[in-house]
Amino acid sequence: MILAAGRGERMRPLTDALPKPLLKAGGSALIEYQLHNLAHAGFTDIVINHAYLGEMIENALGCGERYGVTICYSPEKVVLETAGGIANALPLLTDESASLPFLVVNADIFCDMDYAVLLPVLHAMQTDTNRRLAHLVLIDNPPHHAGGDFALQGGQVQLTGNSKLTFSGIGIYRAQFFNGISPGLPVKLAPLLRQAMAEGKISGEYFSGQWVDVGTPQRLEWLDKQLNYRAQSSLARSN
Repeated sequence: MILAAGRGERMRPLTDALPKPLLKAGGSALIEYQLHNLAHAGFTDIVINHAYLGEMIENALGCGERYGVTICYSPEKVVLETAGGIANALPLLTDESASLPFLVVNADIFCDMDYAVLLPVLHAMQTDTNRRLAHLVLIDNPPHHAGGDFALQGGQVQLTGNSKLTFSGIGIYRAQFFNGISPGLPVKLAPLLRQAMAEGKISGEYFSGQWVDVGTPQRLEWLDKQLNYRAQSSLARSN
């Protein structure tokens, strides 16, 4: 699932007439980088939620054929927050017995992680007997979030620890994690994560590669310059 329902207030005025996931860097929309990365890793059934200007996202991406994926959409009449949006889309994300875990990524991050490394975790969580509910990818703290979010100790994500890391917006979840959330109800993700961490039900891993939270016009401009420079350098080497 790609989370694409945010309003993008910090991106205004860029998002006044365009949803944040369709903002471009390096010639492609932010959400397109996620689609390409997911397809490359073998994730071909994609669910995208949307709210603000959501019809523009559907018109831009269509059924996903040109990205090598199949896209289903989960429209929201009001923004349901992260947990509420995922719970609302559960019928599209798992099987009837709710036994299949699923990967969730934010649309507004740029990341060079190979999502294929998460496939063994998905398979393991499907047969877990230790009641693990989620698996989070954590990264080094960016300058705008220096305090971090959670600690990673022995493969477990914990509320406290000597060295906190930042949650990347990339995670694997079991449907049971969202038990009790009524479809259409706005619910934030962080309180659910904290409760499950306190119960020892959240695992995690550290990712050291490139990761950018494209949360402001300045960061979008920086990423655009980086990607254009990378493309020009690659072209020069090939010539």
